[in-house]
Amino acid sequence: MKKNSKIYIAGHRGLVGSAIWNNLESKGYTNLVGRTHKELDLLDGAAVKRFFDEEQPEYVVLAAAHVGGIMANSLYRADFIYENLQIQQNVIGESFRHNVKKLLFLGSTCIYPREAKQPITETELLTSPLEYTNEPYAIAKIAGLKLCESFNLQYGTNYIAVMPTNLYGPRDNFNLETSHVLPAMIRKIYLAKQLHESNWEAIRKDLASRPVEGVNGDSSESDIIAILAKYGIHADHLLLWGSGKPLREFLWSEDMADASVFILENINFNDTYQGEPVTPCTQEMAKREIRNCHINIGSGKEISIAQLADLCKKAINYNGEIRWDTTKPDGTMRKLTDISKLHSLGWHHNMEIEDGVKSLFEWYIQNL
Repeated sequence: MKKNSKIYIAGHRGLVGSAIWNNLESKGYTNLVGRTHKELDLLDGAAVKRFFDEEQPEYVVLAAAHVGGIMANSLYRADFIYENLQIQQNVIGESFRHNVKKLLFLGSTCIYPREAKQPITETELLTSPLEYTNEPYAIAKIAGLKLCESFNLQYGTNYIAVMPTNLYGPRDNFNLETSHVLPAMIRKIYLAKQLHESNWEAIRKDLASRPVEGVNGDSSESDIIAILAKYGIHADHLLLWGSGKPLREFLWSEDMADASVFILENINFNDTYQGEPVTPCTQEMAKREIRNCHINIGSGKEISIAQLADLCKKAINYNGEIRWDTTKPDGTMRKLTDISKLHSLGWHHNMEIEDGVKSLFEWYIQNL
């Protein structure tokens, strides 16, 4: 890519999209394009077409998605599959019609089977059933990576699909209804600490910044106590979902951004599979099974949810009790990615989880 190449980042205000934008800017790229949801609804195919007609981007990063934690995935199954399929269809389709030079599609390691062999290599895709709680989202992301792969094989495009592990970092989603495990845990532990210490000024400031189901900093103490209790936050303890036993891998969002830009700058579709490159839509290509061309992006390290809670407790200086609600689902018990392909391509992560938890909590406090 040239420093003045026009690069469209779909989802440029999100956790990963904003980090990719900042990373590109820091490396001297000067022609970045982004649109908020109000400016461009990616579910609207006609609007997406108009945008591509007007802007003519040379490179596209598809970081926009409808995302959420285990509760949201369980409750809003239709939204997760429908909206993500629509976004992908519209952006990837218009990228093809407008001759985009390279597209980077961001998926998720939830594409892999519930009982995948650990650590999970790219070849585990579609080998057995998915985890039920996030199956609709996973199917949409599988469709996205197969769309990229299929365009590449038929038309010779250069669309690369990357599958990041659990991401966290600046601009994370701390909404208790929809957030992922780490930001949700940090906020819950922080609020549990303030409630335990009867620090109502801090509680009201938090809820003023991020209301929970309509309860904000101006609500009555009884309403605040009730809504916090709904999410397991009590004066004498914090109740978290599951057993605490599942193992999870985490990656700092700015590391993910660095990996994404590295791939944009250095990696092409032909680098993502073994063997000699094939000419698109030829008998030679048809005779070979070229699949699993996506790239896992992660740290290659895992931690239990209970250990993660302990790290958060330490960072927040919470001395209360954490209990576990084993009537609630754990999700997949282990989901560690094999990042051998990524390492062989030349990229390694920087931020370790211990430092990352501290940094995320600091960002949260600074942005109340």
